[in-house]
Amino acid sequence: MEYTKDGLDIIFGRRSIRRYKQMDVEDEKLQKILEAGMAAPSAVAKDPWHFIVSKNPETLKEVSKALPNGQMLGKASAGFIVCGDIEQAHSNQTSYMLQDCAAAIENMLIAAHALGLGACWLGVHPREKRITHIQNVFQLPENIIPISCISLGYPEEQKSPRTRYDSNKVHYEKW
Repeated sequence: MEYTKDGLDIIFGRRSIRRYKQMDVEDEKLQKILEAGMAAPSAVAKDPWHFIVSKNPETLKEVSKALPNGQMLGKASAGFIVCGDIEQAHSNQTSYMLQDCAAAIENMLIAAHALGLGACWLGVHPREKRITHIQNVFQLPENIIPISCISLGYPEEQKSPRTRYDSNKVHYEKW
């Protein structure tokens, strides 16, 4: 892939980072990432998302226990738990809530990369054991559903920019 500075470099350069330096992430950067998440599109502008921010290593380790492929969260400098409020979602529909939260998550991942941080999206929903564990850790109200976690920190690994473009998955006008 040719790598250029056409404004898309931030997207192609964003990669899942699973190893982090032992450095604190500044609160200002966490705030910017949250703002980016809340700038995402949302069905009928319902904004059903809520974000739990944790920098507590014990809390992050406890959350990571429910994530078989998310052990890096327990070693991250910070983490976000992205939740959706089903009562706030458009027409109280799970699908809209998930789409809205997914858009926020992607914005957050891109923002983290733009700020020189590494991040990794860790799926929670629809796995009941993961959902229940996180609900218990944070004592979430019944209408708040954990969707995913994001591990975050200064990257200890570097990955090359890339695209996963596949022309076989593109259809014009008809299948």
